Amino acid sequence: MALGVATLLAAQAATAVARPAGPAGPAGPAGPAGPTGPAPGERLRQDTEAIHALGVSGVQARAIAPDGRQSVATSGTADLNTGRPVPSDGYFRMASTSKTLVATVVLQLEAEGELSLDDTVDHWLPGVVRGNGNDGGRITLRQLLQHTSGIHDDLPGYTTPGEYYQQRHDIHGPEGLVARAMAHAPDFPPGEGWAYSNTGYVLLGMVIQKATGHPAHQEIEHRVLRPLGLDRTRWMGTSPTLPRPHAKAYQLFGPGSVVDVTDQIPVDHENLSWVTTTRDENRFLRALLAGRLLPPRQLAEMKRTVPVSAEVQRLWPGGRYGLGLVERPLSCGGTYWSHEGGDGGYITLNGVTDGGGRSAVVSMSEARGDTPEHILDQENAASALIDHALCAGSPGTR
Repeated sequence: MALGVATLLAAQAATAVARPAGPAGPAGPAGPAGPTGPAPGERLRQDTEAIHALGVSGVQARAIAPDGRQSVATSGTADLNTGRPVPSDGYFRMASTSKTLVATVVLQLEAEGELSLDDTVDHWLPGVVRGNGNDGGRITLRQLLQHTSGIHDDLPGYTTPGEYYQQRHDIHGPEGLVARAMAHAPDFPPGEGWAYSNTGYVLLGMVIQKATGHPAHQEIEHRVLRPLGLDRTRWMGTSPTLPRPHAKAYQLFGPGSVVDVTDQIPVDHENLSWVTTTRDENRFLRALLAGRLLPPRQLAEMKRTVPVSAEVQRLWPGGRYGLGLVERPLSCGGTYWSHEGGDGGYITLNGVTDGGGRSAVVSMSEARGDTPEHILDQENAASALIDHALCAGSPGTR
């Protein structure tokens, strides 16, 4: 089920089930950090255990300090049947964090003069965005990147165990996913609102292929993964499995209904079939914010943010969206950059400070999507872990 951010508040239990996630809930109150509280490694361990205590089957987290020192913590189990431990650097589905990969490639192409952020969708994909008031001649690539296009999201998905078993191996092409969105009127005129749209990033993947002659995943591999040596970030295509080691992914559909949902093909396999590890995701985000992937002007464009919708402000107090990158406030002052993802039972939150000095990633292998309260509790606990990790070493942080 596609997790459309704007629908979280109205229908969390239905929309948070297992498909690409939008924003997380706000961080809970940050406890003492650095010299006034537990050491960073101990704090990370406590925070992973707090997430597990909510009922999340497995948790793995990794935080990296400015000097490169790493703290790693796990909690829970990778398999509810055997009780085997969660691997400390196990694979998980990257899900919507891959939007940052897509945005990075688009901005690299812009830096090379291959496209402009002000190009319209029709310039690259004539006639694709049409019908029911949708007009690709009025929507720019910048608006797709920033979720200000107004394109309505309508991705396939499941909300019950039966629907999961029925749909888990369905394959959807990008044209079909866009056609579903075109069956709806826009949420608002282009540039006049903000609403999370997975469909916008489906279109961006199509633009990358049109501009380069190669699928977006190949451009990501060539331009981002290989230069950074991220050999544990892989595009799985239509494979329903993950490499080993990995924790099994579980979905809570309701009381007593926890289902192993590891075996499934991501609904947008062209853009969301990435698997990664906490080590690789940290390295990618640190390199991006350190300026190793984009020239200064393009990185500055990526970090030019707009307010998210009023509904999402309730989930992200003070949160703002750039081009495939989210800015959120820190309890110790300043802000951090992130892009969470959730797909097929895996939910991952991350964060990196400006300049790439300090970073953290937490991946959970169970989505407690049966009630709004469970969703928010899980998101808040994970957001608190990120906040604590990024504020580590700040005297008197609370």
